[in-house]
Amino acid sequence: MKFLLDVCAASRDMWTTLTDLGHDVLSAMEHAPRASDEELLALAVAEGRALITEDKDFGELVFVRRLPHPCIIRFGDMSVLDKVSAMLQLIEQESEAIERGNIIVVTRERIRIRDQSD
Repeated sequence: MKFLLDVCAASRDMWTTLTDLGHDVLSAMEHAPRASDEELLALAVAEGRALITEDKDFGELVFVRRLPHPCIIRFGDMSVLDKVSAMLQLIEQESEAIERGNIIVVTRERIRIRDQSD
């Protein structure tokens, strides 16, 4: 799979874990650290990358402004290790949801998947 790590989610642990599993990972921290949310979303769409973020603003872009989007995986307030663990669980159990371009919100308590057609 292809992923784009937003600056707020661009931990070395997440990048290393995903690349070690053979995924194509682009970090906004290295590629476009000053890019706006709109620019990151457009980059993710253009390159077919699931966007990993902690930023709630992508919800407005997708649901209010109805911008095209890939899968967006938004993590709540969690430690880096918890995010990495949850990401591994997502890839193992919900890879189809990622590939379909769903909106996925991950918190300590649960994983919520909103189908892209909703």
